[in-house]
Amino acid sequence: MSEDHTHVQEFFGARAADWDRKFPGDGPAFATAVAEFGPRPGDRVLDAGCGTGRALPALRAAVGPAGTVLGADLTPQMLAAAQRAGRAAEGALLLADVARLPLRDGSLDGVFAAGLIAHLPDPGANLRELARVVRPGGRLALFHPIGRAALAARHGRALTPQDMRAEPNLRPLLAGSGWDMTSYADEGARFLVLAVRRA
Repeated sequence: MSEDHTHVQEFFGARAADWDRKFPGDGPAFATAVAEFGPRPGDRVLDAGCGTGRALPALRAAVGPAGTVLGADLTPQMLAAAQRAGRAAEGALLLADVARLPLRDGSLDGVFAAGLIAHLPDPGANLRELARVVRPGGRLALFHPIGRAALAARHGRALTPQDMRAEPNLRPLLAGSGWDMTSYADEGARFLVLAVRRA
């Protein structure tokens, strides 16, 4: 396991038990983002870096009983918190690294990723791995329940032009990883980027 993985696991592992209590009002934002992501009944979707599984109920409601919902996370404590919250009933929870997913090529219709991209050790390669498991024409959503400026302020940082999530940086990063950006929203109350897997 790389130092990056160790750091991510330590950071989120220490916060997992209180994560949902710390952000109690995020549920509607997740539901709205999933609706814009647009999974359809019967789709196979992955919540990549699912954490405590806050997107899983909305994903399950969208794909219905005939669909498949997976939640993958690197941190065992986050998956345990998802289980305690009853979200394992909405989808299968996988202890997995999004850099090396245990899934077949093209096996998914879409990937939803909340708060993930800032924690990827090699964003280009990791986004290519997400593209690998999604069929051509499938969808990707990169989401955060607050926008970049609000998130930077929360962490006591200033936004810089080098921010990977800035549109001029993210669009070519996605394009080089097999994705075509279709929409970009960076507002006070949300960050949501949608992309389509290139054929």
